Amino acid sequence: MHAELDLDDFWEDFLSSVEERRVIPIIGPELLQVRVGGEPLPLYRVVAERLADKLRVDMGEAPPQWGLDDVVCRYLQGRGRREELYPRIRAIMKELLTEVELPDALLKLARISAFDVYLSLTCDNLLASAIDRERFAGAERTQQIAYAPNKIADLPVTRDELKTPVVYSLLGKLSVAPDYVITEEDLLEFLCALQSDAKRPHLLFDALQASHLLFLGCSFPDWLARFFIRIAKSRQLSQQRGESELIVNPRVASEPQLVLFLENFSYGTRILSMEPLAFIDELARRWQARHPPVAAVSAAPSAEPDDGEALPDLPAGGIFISYAKEDVDAVIRLHDALEELGLDVWFDRQRLEAGDSYDRKIRNNIKACSLFVAVVSRNTERRLEGYFRREWKLAEERAWSIADGVPFILPVVIDDTPPYESKVPESFLKTQWTQLADGVPPAEFETRLVKLVRDYRKRERGLA
Repeated sequence: MHAELDLDDFWEDFLSSVEERRVIPIIGPELLQVRVGGEPLPLYRVVAERLADKLRVDMGEAPPQWGLDDVVCRYLQGRGRREELYPRIRAIMKELLTEVELPDALLKLARISAFDVYLSLTCDNLLASAIDRERFAGAERTQQIAYAPNKIADLPVTRDELKTPVVYSLLGKLSVAPDYVITEEDLLEFLCALQSDAKRPHLLFDALQASHLLFLGCSFPDWLARFFIRIAKSRQLSQQRGESELIVNPRVASEPQLVLFLENFSYGTRILSMEPLAFIDELARRWQARHPPVAAVSAAPSAEPDDGEALPDLPAGGIFISYAKEDVDAVIRLHDALEELGLDVWFDRQRLEAGDSYDRKIRNNIKACSLFVAVVSRNTERRLEGYFRREWKLAEERAWSIADGVPFILPVVIDDTPPYESKVPESFLKTQWTQLADGVPPAEFETRLVKLVRDYRKRERGLA
């Protein structure tokens, strides 16, 4: 059997590696324990049960540990439509997350400030929310990046250059589109895509290859454990290497073929037969003893004006919202409504409007977006100067290189400002305007944006 770790020596070495930022935690669904009706339950089992109820799927003879994959398979066997599943699962998850607290295990991991990159194997945003709560007093400063075979996203910079923590969702994130894993078939497609050099997030895999990996709450089947470790390390496992993997799972011993494989071929992989939640408790206790907690960073904007590096990157193909800071309340309503549709939407909540790095980030995000939504109002009419006008000019410059008839700039009016008569660049007057009272989008506008984003993705994949 693969050698067990000597706990007398383990913690000192492990904590030293964490302090040196040489460890990347890989977070699986078993860590997501939530209280529903006073009882602690696995989050994704609750989602599976609610989905079965909503779809009227009978799980009477299913194995005791049935989950989301089992519900989906039975639904499809009954001639259900696959495309209906993703928005339903998303709606169930979002409703459930309003009922429960953030899992304690995630909050404890979030307090370990030396963890700057987390790899998540779930499709929710709980880990990013936990980090924001524990480190930034609830301000949205953690970057959440999601992979999908049809929408490749990488770390914005190398790990050493990161300014804010990153949660990388390797199996996608909740969406109305099939951009996240809900079945074993989806999982196979994601893993196959990651084998392709063209579809691999190279900066992320460089970080994984150069780091120790900590597997928590990941009960992989035998084949998947071997395959996943091999993908993460990007080379033959039996090769001599300085980095290791730690699998925290007391049930690995019940997979004798996996244990034998690791013992013979993956010398850098170690097994700790300990419940992941107990491991996190001990890790948090020891970390706090070495690093007494300090007050969380204020949610207020920094007094330092050149804070562009703190702004999150816009996911490729996302929607950029440009606005005057006086209209922020309406813009938040618009942003939240579009995110409810599963769209990637970006706007600068802090409106820093200064500094070279800020300017570079804005330029890069306008270059990366699929649609540029320009919010027009009495405030933009009144302000003859403002950073939003620079954004409008940058969007107009990019529009010059886009073929005629392909929508890119979408002016929206949030009050009684007359459309087509506003102080906007000339190119804005040649496109379709939309009235969004107080930032609330009508159904036809939402439908149009979903279609335009899908069309953009098809063009990017060469399918249009």
